Formats: sequence, C-alpha cells, structure tokens
Amino acid sequence: MPSSADLPVCHETWTEAQHRKWAKLPLCEARGEHRCEPRALHAVLFFNTALVHTKGRWARRPFVLTDWQRADIVEPLFGDVRWNTEAQCYVRRFSMGWIELGRKNGKSELLAGIALYLLIMDGEEGAEIYGAARDRDQARIVWDVADRMCALSPVLQRNAGKIGLKTMSSTKRIVVASSGSFYTTVARDALGNLGQNPHAILFDEVIAQPDGRLWNSMRTAMGARLQPLMVAATTAGDDLSSFAHAEHVECVKIQDDPDRARHRFVYLRNLPMDADPWDESLWHFANPALGDYLSLDALRQEAAEAKNDPSKENAFRQFRLNQWVKQSTRWMPMHHYNDCTGDIWLTPDYGMPALKGKPCWVGLDLSARHDLTSCAAYFPDTGDMVWRHWIPEDTLGQLDEATNELASQWVKAGWLTLHEGAVIDFKALCDDIAAWLKPYKVREVTYDKWSGEYVRQELATLMGRVPMVANEPSFLGMTGPMNALMSATVEQTWMHHANPVAAWCFDNVEIKRGVDNPDLIKPVKPPRNTGGKRIDAVIPAALAVGAYTTRGQLTQKRRVGYGFH
Repeated sequence: MPSSADLPVCHETWTEAQHRKWAKLPLCEARGEHRCEPRALHAVLFFNTALVHTKGRWARRPFVLTDWQRADIVEPLFGDVRWNTEAQCYVRRFSMGWIELGRKNGKSELLAGIALYLLIMDGEEGAEIYGAARDRDQARIVWDVADRMCALSPVLQRNAGKIGLKTMSSTKRIVVASSGSFYTTVARDALGNLGQNPHAILFDEVIAQPDGRLWNSMRTAMGARLQPLMVAATTAGDDLSSFAHAEHVECVKIQDDPDRARHRFVYLRNLPMDADPWDESLWHFANPALGDYLSLDALRQEAAEAKNDPSKENAFRQFRLNQWVKQSTRWMPMHHYNDCTGDIWLTPDYGMPALKGKPCWVGLDLSARHDLTSCAAYFPDTGDMVWRHWIPEDTLGQLDEATNELASQWVKAGWLTLHEGAVIDFKALCDDIAAWLKPYKVREVTYDKWSGEYVRQELATLMGRVPMVANEPSFLGMTGPMNALMSATVEQTWMHHANPVAAWCFDNVEIKRGVDNPDLIKPVKPPRNTGGKRIDAVIPAALAVGAYTTRGQLTQKRRVGYGFH
C-alpha cells in the first residue's frame, strides 16, 4: 500500500464540488487516512441548517447538533476518509457504525437525519436507503421522523421542487427524483424485499432482532457501492446469548483496539455494571442528552421508583443506564437481598441451636433427581431463614463450572450435601429432611405439587401430624409466595445469614409475568443451556414465607408442631 506522501491530496479526488459550493467549504489539503474537515463540516451544516426537530417543545427548531452528536458521531462518521486504491479516490473510512446509548437520547432523530443526508447530500446516484428493524412498525419510527422533518423544514420545502423531493406515507417512501434515489423501510419478515444495491442501511434497535439474518442479509448486499454505510442505533439488551450482544462484545473490542476493524465506527455509552446506579453524577455517561432532550427530573422519578420497586430496577439499568442486564425481568435487586443478611453464619449450623423448639414454616422444591434440590425453613419469631441443599455427586463438576469452583467449597463447608451417584436418592433425602427439622416446631410443609406423591407420603410418615400443603407452580400459585418474600425482603423482616448457595440462586432468579394479567408472576427456572444457573433456593424460601403470611396465624392457634416440644 502506498505511503500517505505518495497519495494525492484529498480535494483532487473529491467529487462533491456542487455540495462544497452549496456550503462554501474549503478544499482539504490532507493526504492518506485523515479527518477531512470539509466533509465533516458538510454533514454538520446539513443538520444545523436544513433539518429541524419534530416533537415536543423542540419541534420546528433547527436541528443544531449538540457537542456529543457533532464531535463524537457525525464528524467522524462522515469526515474520516481513506484512500481507495481500486477506485483511485478518497472514500469514507467507516462502512459500518454502531451507536449504543440509553433510551430517549435522540437516536431516532439522529438516524432520520443521517438517512436524509445520505439520500439528499451524499452525491450518490440511484441511492437506495433502507430503514431496518424487527418489524414494519418499528422500522416506521425513524422513517416517520424523517418524513416529518421533510414537512417541517423550510430549507427542504424550498428546495423540494428543484431536487424532486417527495414523501409517500402510504408506501413509506421518500424519493429524490433528480438522483433517482429513495429511502424506505424493510423488516425482518420481508427479507425478500431488500433491494439489490443498497447505498445505506439505518438499523433501529438491534436488540429486538431474534437472530442475525436481517443484519447479515443487508450487510452482504452493500458490496457494489463505492462508500456504503450501515449504521445501527440501539439500547443495551437483556439476552447475553443474542446476536445483538455478540455484536456489542465485538464493538467493545473495537473500541479498545480500533485497528481490529478500522472500517467500523463505534460509539458506546454503557455505564459499568459495578457503578452505583443511583449516583446521579454517573447518569450523563449513558445519557449524553441529559439536560437537553432528556429531563433529569424524569430520570430521578424513574430511579426513585426503581429503587423502591425492585421489579423496575432491571428496566432502569437496561434502558436508562444502558447496561446489558443478566435477566430480562430481574426479580431480586441484590442490594435489597444483602440488606437482609443479618449476622453472618460461618457454618450452616452456626446459629441453629438458638432456634431449637421454635416454630417454623417449611418450603420444599424438589428438582429433577439429577439436579440441585433445596429445602428452606422460615422462623418468623426471629426472622431466620435456613436452608439445606442437595445435589448428586456426579453433577458437582457441572456446578463447579457454573460457579467458578465455588460448589466444591460449599460441599467442604457443609452448605451443600452430596448424594452418591448420578441422581438424588429421594428416600435418603426424606430421612435427611425429617432429621434436620426434628428439633423445631414445624407448623407446615409446603411443597411443589409437581414434586411427586412419593415424597409427600414419605415425609408425612416421618413427620407425623405436620400438615403437608401442595402448591401449584403456576402464576396463581406462585404470585402470593413470591410477593410475600419480596415484601419481607424490602421490609427486612428476614435474615439469610449469607448462605452462599442461596445468594447465588437469588442472583440468578428471573420472573415471568402473566400475559393477560401482568400482576401475576412466577419464577422461571433457567433452561439447561444457560451456563448452569440455578434458582432452587428461592422457591422453597418463597413457599415458606408465603405459607406463614397466609396461614400462619391460624396454624399458631392450633399449635400443631413436629418435634419433641
């Protein structure tokens, strides 16, 4: 490749003289890969003078780029150039762009402006510009903004006749007849409609894509253009196994090392996961429009709700702080869980002698025989929650892999009990549970209805008159127990004493809401292919607290108990 000194200066090969005249721009005298200031200024001036905002109090005002939009995105995206040896001219350095920041920071408006610049001012004959998204409704969001910009902009309206600018809402198409160019929408369910020769593609909310089919189809269709451009603008997602997250990870690497892919532009504003989500001084990083288009007061209100309503924390982290969260509907904010630690037990039996003879409510969740099984006992008089956990010995290696070797340490410390072989021995398990609970006044055992009749009968035989109550693992059956446990957590009326197995499970738990009634919830057990996550300690704890909350007073009056007292 020739050195920069051997290449012609930029202005000798720049074919946009008519645009330079429109903006009265100087010639660029640089050589090689560089920031072409006239090109960068050309794009900035188009935004500042030809485009307008379309919504709210900003509507009809000139779209004057903010400092971060101008310096961090528009100038490098359109101003950075490289020498194209094959075409013997300077072209844009970037053919792909990834913009990732919190919601309501003007992504749709920015994409719409980029689309119109590429359509009207890029000097490309027969340009095909596509706005892409998960479905047509999503794809229309950016197109509608561009359509409205055309309608409200005095500059575009004044020049519409000269260039043949026309918008057609019925077909979602904006055309420039003078260059034979158009801007339209395409959705994932219409891959066959993608043009044969796109000049640019604007991709909105990549996180909504179930896979990379649309992305790859569009990317491979751009090869015939001299300087094609595909720009994606998105917010962080919630599926770490998704195509979008894989692209995010790649963009992080490119941001750290631009030489990894010099044709890819990256603008990432993700607040680090270890940052304090409630620190207002950090919010601006993920929300560069804060104080301009985005109201600080609005974020404060959302943060207050998220802090006091745990079910909203995940959404606040994802959509406002632009963090890739672990669960789509994270249930337990760990700062609330950690507030319920109480005194730390160094061993599982550390504080058990003090509970002898006290009443407790028990929850039992029997997993598949080859997996983790947990039993929890809740002592409402003291607020203590204690667990026993069992796992087949042959499964320990998998659990070690999922916990970074912590599982073996839990076994050595007594937090986790091994059953010899590949499966849980239910007879031995029932014997173990009965012996463990014998010193206490067990008021009730609530168990998963689907756990199996054998275990119920065996425990009933071993524990005498203790009521055995089946619980349906459905939305109706689990909403009450889960809400009861969450209320107890927020109110700090129980203590887990830093049980490490339980902490791991609570950090993994996610919930699913009822489609017809979103107030109904149930925990979702992670599928086997999700890296070994387990939530088995959560369900019995919820069943135990839920049983006490709904039936505790009645059971106390009857004074039914199992044990020596």
